[in-house]
Order: sequence, then structure tokens, then C-alpha cells
Amino acid sequence: MLLPQTLHIRHLGQQDYQTVWHAMQAYTDNRDADSQDELWIVEHLPVFTQGQAGKSEHILNPGDIPVIQVDRGGQVTYHGPGQLVAYPLIDIKRAKLGVRQLVNHIEQSIVDMLAPYDIKAYAKADAPGVYVDERKIASLGLRIRKGCSFHGLALNVDMDLAPFRRINPCGYAGLEMVQSKALNGPESVVEAGDKLIETFSKILGYQEVIHHQGLAE
Repeated sequence: MLLPQTLHIRHLGQQDYQTVWHAMQAYTDNRDADSQDELWIVEHLPVFTQGQAGKSEHILNPGDIPVIQVDRGGQVTYHGPGQLVAYPLIDIKRAKLGVRQLVNHIEQSIVDMLAPYDIKAYAKADAPGVYVDERKIASLGLRIRKGCSFHGLALNVDMDLAPFRRINPCGYAGLEMVQSKALNGPESVVEAGDKLIETFSKILGYQEVIHHQGLAE
């Protein structure tokens, strides 16, 4: 696989959604053939995000949580504290990866990180994301621009799941959400992030991982 050897990790802590979204867009728009691949690790303040194909009827009762229309695929989902959000900013053209391959790799990295905890997670061909006993533990939505990916995955770790009941998660009425702590899996976003970085970098063939704090200046 013709990937650069190094993956740069940015640990962003807790951030509002729009700041990180616009930073992802800017990084993707300004990158060139020599730009590094990055994985951004973040927790978001409470927000519903609606994908490009999103239908308003899937937002049932947002209440005081803002709804943001965004440029990723998929329907509506929720982000909040206690959820691990990871954004792979990958030059898939340079990596000779198809979009479906990248989706498969992301899903497999979540399955692999949960396996040591005896959590039998799996992906579905017709419904992106990762599931445990027909309950969804991780959501996935990407955007490809200039042959590069942004947006990414959201893994429920130790969060308030109640806001998911205000929407049809990912467009599926009645879809039950679950989180890793309740399954004796990772109990914190930090723990889950460390495990995900390990499996993601291995699956995509990176030889070196370099950690950074915060967004690039």
C-alpha cells in the first residue's frame, strides 16, 4: 500500500463542532501532494449534525441542542461529551484507496479495538457504522474532496445517550444506541482514542505515529 509512513495525530480535547469542521475543510482545501495524513481526536459539545442527504423528518425534537447542516454523507447523528470523534484526513488518491475501502478500514479499526474487551462488534454492508447485538456503537460519515477524506467516525464511550432519542439516528427510526463502557469496554474517551489510534494506524499500514496537541497554527 503506497501510504506515507507517518500518521500525525492531533489531540484536540473538547471543542465546539463548527470550529473543527471548518478547520477540516481548510486543511483539505489547502493540502497538496506532500501534505501529511492526519487523524484528529476530539470530543464535541452537544450538537446534532445533518448530512447532505439528510431529511428533516429524522429530527424529531432537537430542543435546546443546535442542528447544523454539514457536508458529509449520511443522515442525522448526535455528538456530545463522552463520545470519541475521530477524523481521518487521508489522501486516499495517493494511498490508492477507494472510498469503500476506507470505510471498511475505519469500521474494522473499531471492531479490532473492541475485540480485546470481548465485545463482538461488526459492520453492516447496507448501513455504515459499527454494531453490537443490533445496537449501534459507532456512526460513520465521510466527505471526499480533491481525493482526500475528512469527517469521520463517532464512537459512543461514556456519554448521555438520551439525545439520540430526539432523532432517528442515521435515519433509522427506533435504532438503539449503545456505548462501550456499558459493555465493559473502554471507559473513557482517552482510553478509546489510544486503542483506536493503534488499530487504525496498523490497518492502514502506517509505520510511525506522531502526536500533537491542538490544531496546527
